Amino acid sequence: MRVSRIQAEQNRQTVIDVASRLFREHGFDGIGLKDLMKGAGLTQGAFYKQFASKDDLAAQASKRAMESAADRWAAATAANPGDPLAAVIAFYLSMDHRQERMDGCPVAALGSDAARQGTGVKASFEAGIKEYLEIIGRLIAASGGEASNGKTMAVLSTMVGGLMLSRVVNDPDLAQAFLDAATEQVRDTVAA
Repeated sequence: MRVSRIQAEQNRQTVIDVASRLFREHGFDGIGLKDLMKGAGLTQGAFYKQFASKDDLAAQASKRAMESAADRWAAATAANPGDPLAAVIAFYLSMDHRQERMDGCPVAALGSDAARQGTGVKASFEAGIKEYLEIIGRLIAASGGEASNGKTMAVLSTMVGGLMLSRVVNDPDLAQAFLDAATEQVRDTVAA
């Protein structure tokens, strides 16, 4: 049965959404096209009508994951307009975020995996990381601090590293210690 162009586009967006979550959970090579399409409620044959390759989908899903993460940062700042930087730090470096492998930060979930992907995936991550840096810079400036490029990079590196390390360990106390140490270091860096 032939689907309309509108339905085909909706299907494409569904596949991108599902892939952005499943790649964060399983890695780019940890899930095949059959399972990606099954997760989207479509057949594998429909994939080739929507995407040039799995790499094409990975790039689109990476872009969507980075956009989703930026939206979550915006929601955290909106929830605490009095101290939006603290809100982002508290959200990002939390045990709740640590547990959100499918919806959490794609850099922490896929960073090392993305480094081994093609230019399309790397370009999606690079654009998202630049947006993260821009947001952090604005939040530091809004809190009265000086937002140099080095400072924003140090803050982002500490946040991503703390979250990633907290996810690598089984011990919840050690995981919390990584998150707490990163939070303290970010606050010290911002205050400097």
